[in-house]
Amino acid sequence: MEKLEELSLVKRAKKGDIEAFGLLYEQIYRDLYKFALFTLKDASDAEDVVGEAVTDAFETIGKLRSEEAFRGWMFRILANKCRRMLKAYGKRPTLREYGEAPYGWEPGEVRETAREDLMDLKKAFDGLEEEDRLIVALAFFGGYSSQEIGKILGKKPGTVRSRQSRALSRMRAFLTGSYGL
Repeated sequence: MEKLEELSLVKRAKKGDIEAFGLLYEQIYRDLYKFALFTLKDASDAEDVVGEAVTDAFETIGKLRSEEAFRGWMFRILANKCRRMLKAYGKRPTLREYGEAPYGWEPGEVRETAREDLMDLKKAFDGLEEEDRLIVALAFFGGYSSQEIGKILGKKPGTVRSRQSRALSRMRAFLTGSYGL
């Protein structure tokens, strides 16, 4: 779909045109689902959060300030839905077994250490600015290139790469204890 056609559809959707929103949804669904699936690692949950994100977007599209920001706006809604789902995962009592414990460790200590590492990683990720979290998630969970991310967010690929690099540096510093987020 050409950019002008997409902008026209967004304008129509903002005025309540259901068909225009449906056409926009058809164009973006695959990317939304891929992002959710890579983030949540569960097809059913990915479908659920994409459905919720699209419903929320449809209900609030009239508030979208800039037609050019539609794709980034959709991904921010989806990223927030995924984050809530991941929080719910943290409350589930199902942590995978991590095999045999190293010599001198009890099996429960291995699971607890793995859980702590995951929680530290989540804290480091959550401590990033929203746009940086989105860039890191699209790159690592979604497998998108800096050019693709730039297109989604309306940023230059170089800007995406530098923000990603700074975000990863902040996460690394947080995880090594040399920086507070």
